[in-house]
Amino acid sequence: MVSKKKKPSYIHHVAVVVKEISSAVAWYLENTECEVEYQDDSWAMLQFENIALALVLPKTHPPHIAFLVDRADDFGHASGHRDHTRSVYGKDDSGNSVEYIEIPAHALVSRGNPKGA
Repeated sequence: MVSKKKKPSYIHHVAVVVKEISSAVAWYLENTECEVEYQDDSWAMLQFENIALALVLPKTHPPHIAFLVDRADDFGHASGHRDHTRSVYGKDDSGNSVEYIEIPAHALVSRGNPKGA
């Protein structure tokens, strides 16, 4: 439960599990209007007009919803990532994975991000 800290109000992305990153990216590019924000062999971030979609592999990241926060450490012990973000994973009361993600100003690239690009 979130208390005594600023409650998140902005969904940064939703992550879905795919079998293979490059073929999933190709499918989304062919069938939707999106841009590839980041891609490697283990995950990709696709930017849509209203939200980002993370494509993840089953054993590297859980499917989840990610909320943009000012300080990830307010939600637990934050871990740094290669894309310069910091985050904490938790669970909602139904057992779904929830990520609290902090994106430093120099790493902001999402055109849908309320903090600017």
